[in-house]
Amino acid sequence: MSSKSILNKASLTFLENYLNNASPTGYESEGQKIWMDYLKPYVHTFITDIYGTAVGVINPEAPYKVVIEGHSDEISWYVNYITEDGFIYVIRNGGSDHMIAPSKRVHIHTKKGIVKGVFGWPAIHTRNKSKEEPARIDNIFIDCGCETKEEVEKLGIHVGCVVTYPDAFEILNENKFICRAIDNRMGGFMIAEVARLLKENKKKLPFGLYIVNSVQEEIGLRGAEMITQTLKPNVAIVTDVCHDTTTPMIDKKIEGDLKMGKGPVIAYAPATQNILREMIVDTAEANKIPFQRHATSRVTGTDTDAFAYSNGGVASALISLPLRYMHTTVEMVHREDVENVIRLIYESLLKIENNHNFSYFK
Repeated sequence: MSSKSILNKASLTFLENYLNNASPTGYESEGQKIWMDYLKPYVHTFITDIYGTAVGVINPEAPYKVVIEGHSDEISWYVNYITEDGFIYVIRNGGSDHMIAPSKRVHIHTKKGIVKGVFGWPAIHTRNKSKEEPARIDNIFIDCGCETKEEVEKLGIHVGCVVTYPDAFEILNENKFICRAIDNRMGGFMIAEVARLLKENKKKLPFGLYIVNSVQEEIGLRGAEMITQTLKPNVAIVTDVCHDTTTPMIDKKIEGDLKMGKGPVIAYAPATQNILREMIVDTAEANKIPFQRHATSRVTGTDTDAFAYSNGGVASALISLPLRYMHTTVEMVHREDVENVIRLIYESLLKIENNHNFSYFK
């Protein structure tokens, strides 16, 4: 594949619409509709399950099944308690960061539609200078402009309503994509682009390809756990994000040495099948795709773990996208890394043969 840019105007329009749409864990359906609508020209059929995972399928009749996968959900909050004065306290839905909450605008999702609010915080003038209180899960609160609990409830807000941030997609300094929910809506975008390229380049695969956009990863890989049992794949190549460790306050001795702009990150972990992983490494080298390596120890913390240990074992690999400021509203990735993850998945698929045997004991 040519090294020129592979993202076209339609791709970037889809990316912006997809990222700007709210898809909190457990409520991913609207984002899945956007994703499926974009993917529809590039696949033969779709599979969906009762919790909302969406799968575009190429060659659905083929017995040998290869998955490429990302996850569609974003972190959020749940309304947990409404005070008599109309202030709202929350609990996490996924790994939401309490430290960034104060002064952030929010959308509270109700049956009546979105209600706007803010995470309030005491002014600097009123805080104890000798003993500053940090933001904690028990002291952050939402103010939606109401004076009583009854007024809040009239807006349609109740315990269990989900709360998201409205921060929208931007391009910073020409080649940095920033938004909330790049973790891991960008994964869904990248696997959709792989399907587009296969179609446009008229590539005929000798196996069934399942382009999987899983739900509920942020609360324990749950969507992947369910869909892998449905699909029973032979191979799974998962894409997610990992940390750019070159920003301040990160210890490379602990987190590794990874930097956005230097290429996709290939994971080393017990869940990553060695022969499949080395095939991906060889593919990167043969196609002059820059890449980095990351040791993730016992678990990858991604849907790779769910696929690898299902169905008696599925040959699985993880290709990650370096990202700055994970689980904030200003998550940042490099456009070249996005394109190179797409290239690496695309070229790796072309190396997999029908009934490919990744066994150590051939």
